[in-house]
Amino acid sequence: MIKIVLDCYGGDHSPEANIDGALAALEQLQDLQLVLSGDEAALRKLLEGRQYDASRVEFLHAPQVIGCDEKPTDVIRLKRESSMIKAVRLLRDDDSAAAMVSTGSTGALVAAALTRIGRLRGVIRPAFCPILPTVNGGLVGVCDSGANVEVTPEHLRQFAIMASLYMENVYGVKNPRVALLNVGKEAEKGDELRQTAYKLLSETAELNFVGNMESRDLLSGNYDVVVCDGFSGNVLIKATEGTAVELLKKLKKDIYSSWVYKLGAAIMAKMFKEEKDFFNYQNYGGSVLLGTSKVVVKGHGSSKARAVQKCIEQAYRMQASELNSKMEEIICKYEHYEA
Repeated sequence: MIKIVLDCYGGDHSPEANIDGALAALEQLQDLQLVLSGDEAALRKLLEGRQYDASRVEFLHAPQVIGCDEKPTDVIRLKRESSMIKAVRLLRDDDSAAAMVSTGSTGALVAAALTRIGRLRGVIRPAFCPILPTVNGGLVGVCDSGANVEVTPEHLRQFAIMASLYMENVYGVKNPRVALLNVGKEAEKGDELRQTAYKLLSETAELNFVGNMESRDLLSGNYDVVVCDGFSGNVLIKATEGTAVELLKKLKKDIYSSWVYKLGAAIMAKMFKEEKDFFNYQNYGGSVLLGTSKVVVKGHGSSKARAVQKCIEQAYRMQASELNSKMEEIICKYEHYEA
């Protein structure tokens, strides 16, 4: 059995979406065990009349909820009975607990994970690695996407190693192509940080480093991992997602502007549905926090049941593939480099 702690509160659609996603994951994964963290009475009420294997579900009573506008350092100290903090503590203290999933406050989760769970041996800083779909039907991971605004070349090398192993072990990408986000593809492009990082990545035997990548090529399908500082990565992902959403809005508006377009849209309805599913982040899970001593997955705050299910499946596959031990083994080869 793989035990995962699910924080059932904090998201826009919590706790209903978390419960629905949990039940879907239990049905899909027969050796999954879940610990549901939150108001136990409320969670049990949501489960009334539902079909599920009760022997694989536990409850962690946590009456408090962390708001997204609360200061992370304060909630760790003042909201010890919250669903997130109690989930983190259980993950730390229970050797049988392998991972946790939360759709709550990102800042609180990162702060709690770093102070209560800690890092893998050799890891300087954990990093977020969300995934996006590419136009050729593949996936690309972006690491980091917000956990580390300022980085060193050695941080970027560690992000590349962790994300490459993640894509290979969790998503089956063979010999992932790793790129460095930069202002141009030429090796000499960028500031001193990027130029030094380019050299380090090129010298790392465990990486299939293919050079620099410009932001416009993120969804091209030519890369499996993109390495960057957390500030640039966060802007890259949000700009890409925002562009996709606005394009879909414009397409819908244009279709309804003419009966001819409406007729054409009716004929192409199946294709439009596929395109909508392609851009829907709910189908791709959450952003994993690579480098913590136990698996942590952060779902989008607006996650619905499908996204919560995918987050649980991500955590499950990370544990089943023994990803953390593989990351630790390779990263420790480079511990002697100054961070």
